[in-house]
Amino acid sequence: MQETIMTEMRSITTAVVRDQGAPFAIEEAKIASPQGGEVLVQIVAVGVCHTDIIVRDQYYPVPLPAVLGHEGAGVVEAVGPGVTAVEPGDHVVLSFASCGVCGPCLTGHPAHCGDFFALNFGGGRKDGSTATCDAHGGALHDHFFGQSSFGSFAMAHERNIVKVAKDAPLELLGPLGCGIQTGAGAVLRALEVPSGASFAAFGSGAVGLSAIMAARVAGATTIIAVDVTPSRLDLAKELGATHVVNSRETDAVEAIREITGGGADFTLESSGRPEVLRQAIDALTIMGTCGIVGAPKLGTEASFDVNMVMVPGKRIMGIVEGDVVPQVFIPELIALHAQGRFPFDRLVKFYDFADINQAVADSESGVTIKPILRLPA
Repeated sequence: MQETIMTEMRSITTAVVRDQGAPFAIEEAKIASPQGGEVLVQIVAVGVCHTDIIVRDQYYPVPLPAVLGHEGAGVVEAVGPGVTAVEPGDHVVLSFASCGVCGPCLTGHPAHCGDFFALNFGGGRKDGSTATCDAHGGALHDHFFGQSSFGSFAMAHERNIVKVAKDAPLELLGPLGCGIQTGAGAVLRALEVPSGASFAAFGSGAVGLSAIMAARVAGATTIIAVDVTPSRLDLAKELGATHVVNSRETDAVEAIREITGGGADFTLESSGRPEVLRQAIDALTIMGTCGIVGAPKLGTEASFDVNMVMVPGKRIMGIVEGDVVPQVFIPELIALHAQGRFPFDRLVKFYDFADINQAVADSESGVTIKPILRLPA
């Protein structure tokens, strides 16, 4: 791996994971000036996502020690050579990284970029270099989802920067860059749920509840939330679900078939559990489509009855980041929120950055649906 360039380094505060499953450690570090195409962002707030947790636990083999965080929002501090989309002082939301030149990127599907794993989970720039080092000069793996925003400053790229209006609620917007756009985009972009359709969300966390709100925006007339936590099911009803199913108490597949008269037109699986994916597939009606957004360990396999997928013409669709173009989709979600039609603020709870491990624990236990960490001014 190339060494981090040690010139014009800025002192920052970061949360570092040094070992598999270890707590996040608040450390002083340094970050370099932006290179070509890069954007240095002072982070105002950053969401905590399930993917941060599973990478801490090495479900995905991101090299350690690393600075994670990928739902950042902040203010542009500096731009590197060639950057034209933003300038210092702009308010921005950070989203995932993509190459911009492969087939999926060129046809409006950057979340399915051919270099997605290398750019988002590689632990540095594509050439192996990093922008961040610890207090002793040791390289810290960064560029996680093109940002590594668990810190007071993050190095992003022009392609994963979304400029937003300065009157938008910046500290609230970070989760739009991943979890919330994943659920909403799955419904509005990938699955294209139409008006009058039936839709069931398996899992009522941040992704599932975002999908439920989006299904309401889309005009779905039967919207079903499936979960095991009564408080989340209650919130789902407030956010647009017409029906809820506690799968700990009721057979979810049978319940959905009864509610819809045969099966749902669309289902979305966000838990990452193979047995729940099987339920989401079985709960489909003829010609129905199941979207997969839940992320288990690499190598996880799931089973389904081949004939019961083939004969009724069911479809199973993998979806990453909602299959959206963030620069187009995130402003749409902000506008819907301003209109009161997408109240994602109902999902969040704010924490001080120093309390990151409590925020993670509350996310894992289900106490908090979407933690957002506020960085010191």
